[in-house]
Amino acid sequence: MRIGRLLMAWALGLGMLPAGAETVSQPRGGLTLEAELVTTGADWHAGPVVLLTHGTLAHRQMEIIVALQEALAARGISSLAPTLSLGQSARRGMYDCAQPHRHRHADALDEIGSWLDWLQARGAQRLYLFGHSRGGNQAAWFAAERDRPALRGSILLAPSTWDAGAEAAAYRKRYGRELAPLLAQASARVAAGAPGELLEEIDFLYCAQTRASAAAFVGYYADEPRRDTPGLLPRLPKPVLVIAGSADTVVPGLAQRVGPLADGTRVQFELVDGADHFFRDLYADDVADLAAGFIQAH
Repeated sequence: MRIGRLLMAWALGLGMLPAGAETVSQPRGGLTLEAELVTTGADWHAGPVVLLTHGTLAHRQMEIIVALQEALAARGISSLAPTLSLGQSARRGMYDCAQPHRHRHADALDEIGSWLDWLQARGAQRLYLFGHSRGGNQAAWFAAERDRPALRGSILLAPSTWDAGAEAAAYRKRYGRELAPLLAQASARVAAGAPGELLEEIDFLYCAQTRASAAAFVGYYADEPRRDTPGLLPRLPKPVLVIAGSADTVVPGLAQRVGPLADGTRVQFELVDGADHFFRDLYADDVADLAAGFIQAH
């Protein structure tokens, strides 16, 4: 049976949940938010706890998130990995492209705050933000603008960057369409007081010919400097560790952007040789080692 589960998990691109993992939930705004809590013992709340945020349209049971939770637990670090709701109650698995998109990039900040509240209500007071890919940017954005005393620092794994020109070029290459007129259309609807109006047969993030609200389209594609993680780093009030993979083709050039900002103290940077964007297999252990060292130092 276990072999069958492992094969199914491999086929679906999922990780196997660590032993002792517990699914927890909380209500928020009429939705049910869910997360996976992996603890290191009965007194877990007395030690460091990491809040782990996933990437674009993803979820808490994807391979990298599960591997990181297991690796962190092996190093004595508890973690909570939510699945961002993206406007859906108790969402699980990758976002279904057949469903309309009414979520925005910055919505994640409110949910990060809700899960920090949840952890603090259970006595956790040594908290660290840890985000992967888009989740890395969302964690950095939260740290820059919504810091709280219980937060000790942030760990950003292959965090996303932003450049309006590069985004337009990537959209054109992926979908064969110009982004500017679509963004202008969505922005006009938002300005006219119709942010919830759906754009039909629109290419959106990883979803081709889907539906997305005007507010969602603007929320992901309008020129917003705060979606550029390297640009946020000087604003973070607490120490931050940025980790990149040398073979990452999803967020290329991160080392060149972050390296000059790293002073070895407030901003630290580590390059994992050979790792791609998802830090598979033993690379997750390398990341966990770096994270544990950062947490021990702060």
